[in-house]
Amino acid sequence: MALYQEGEASRHPMEPEGEGYFTAWLEGLGPGARYKYRVDGEGPFPDPASRYQPEGVHGPSEVVDPAFAWTDSGWKGRGLEELVVMEVHVGTATPEGTFAALAEKLPHYRGLGVSALELMPLADFPGRWNWGYDGVSLYAPARAYGRPEDLKRLVDTAHAQGLAVLLDVVYNHLGPDGNYLWAYSRDHFTDRHKTPWGDGPNFELGPVRAFFVENALYWLEEFHLDGLRFDATHALLDDSPRHVLREIAERARERIPRALAFVAEDERNEARLVLPAEEGGLGLDAVWADDFHHGLRRALAGDSEGYYAEYDGTAAEVARALEQGWVYCGQPTRREGRPRGSDPARVRLPAFVHCVQNHDQVGNRAHGERLNHQVSPGAFRAASALLLLEAATPLLFMGQEWAAGSPFLYFTDHPAELGRRVSEGRRAEFAGFSSFAAGGPIPDPQDPETFLRSKLDWGELEAGEHRATLEFYRALLRLRRTHPALRSRERSSQRAWPADGETLLLRRETPPQVLLLVAHWGEGARVELPPGPWRVLLASDGEPALQGGVLHVPAAGAVVLEAAGRAAH
Repeated sequence: MALYQEGEASRHPMEPEGEGYFTAWLEGLGPGARYKYRVDGEGPFPDPASRYQPEGVHGPSEVVDPAFAWTDSGWKGRGLEELVVMEVHVGTATPEGTFAALAEKLPHYRGLGVSALELMPLADFPGRWNWGYDGVSLYAPARAYGRPEDLKRLVDTAHAQGLAVLLDVVYNHLGPDGNYLWAYSRDHFTDRHKTPWGDGPNFELGPVRAFFVENALYWLEEFHLDGLRFDATHALLDDSPRHVLREIAERARERIPRALAFVAEDERNEARLVLPAEEGGLGLDAVWADDFHHGLRRALAGDSEGYYAEYDGTAAEVARALEQGWVYCGQPTRREGRPRGSDPARVRLPAFVHCVQNHDQVGNRAHGERLNHQVSPGAFRAASALLLLEAATPLLFMGQEWAAGSPFLYFTDHPAELGRRVSEGRRAEFAGFSSFAAGGPIPDPQDPETFLRSKLDWGELEAGEHRATLEFYRALLRLRRTHPALRSRERSSQRAWPADGETLLLRRETPPQVLLLVAHWGEGARVELPPGPWRVLLASDGEPALQGGVLHVPAAGAVVLEAAGRAAH
């Protein structure tokens, strides 16, 4: 194996260190120098642990000075119960699509009342734009967004404003273009671990395991990030005695003194992901729990195809998701008849991450429709109030807070042949969905316009319904942050039940304080309230009539009531 220094026509042999590692020491090679490796006479290839790829994932790697003038020495992080998370795609969050431009928007997020940003994957990817799940240079922040120091500056600025920063990482597969790990180790991936994207990483092999574990620690330590969201953990397969996710969480907590959050994206509804190791769990902090979204979307927008067929969309079903964390707790699914899920009773409610939108649930629709594109403003605010006032951890998707008009589409910038296959696959994926047929041709992921249409329009914030929605979100998050009734996140603090098929009541209590949310997505309702006395604290649309323990809701929307005296029963 040899190190090949770009621009110098120099080749430096490397010495074996055991276990497949090789080293070489070079004098005078400073920041900015570019290099590649030759392996067994093949190559040269980029460094698989490169800190930066200035010319893209196929180009030379750059030596980067890790030093940075951090100012966040007093930052202690954010505990799980404090988290209100905003998911952000750096490339479409601003017109410029850079770390620096996103840093300028941090006052908006602070003023909104969120406490954390969750950045979609940053590992460098092929082409000029990508969702990030085709990343191949796992240690190199995507050059499309800026340099490593720009990311550090973003995180440092966020901490100064009281915002945590989480990162979405992908360890179940690497992208289809620019993955050079095969050149360094034929054993890096194994057919024992089959995933939807092919063979999965061989976590049982020491150097492979170290590559991923150290990557997680690198993001947390080098960039002062406050946690990781692990993509598709149901496809992250490891037969080791200590699962790789558990190892990452345990080692990070041993080395990093601030509060950290480790979140799994997992469709199985498995409590063990967030149970402590001594109870047979992996010791993560939270898990994306999609049942709330799926049931609510079916109720509000009528989606019934694909996985939405597993849900009936009733107010009672949504209430179960609020009280339990998820709907499927081990019962058979409707389509396949196989048991799904586990008992959530030992899992605290903040460990469930709920949403009404995220990148998957918007971007994996054929036309990138947001929920607010398909339901009335009142119904959207009813869903938003349920999300932001419940005890689970709320996840928002960028632009949701003002009911953004822009879609979030699936976009890629792959080479011609791979790009053609991606475009054809996208069309085939939605060919059988009748609900998408009316929307016209499916946007081509490879068309630059598909990417550009997905950018947020910040000019919308001051306009009509957008402004009204933003003010409602600010009011809800202010309540979540300050109202005494919402202080407790224990299961006993929350109860949800249907008033009718289109009206849901959510009661939150921290004795003696009580709040009651009435969320309605129909044409109007007469709602009998539990014994009060009650007074209206916040209403999304107009002033509802409250007479003799009956709330008259004129249209879809949300009404928050406060017990006027001691706790209501």
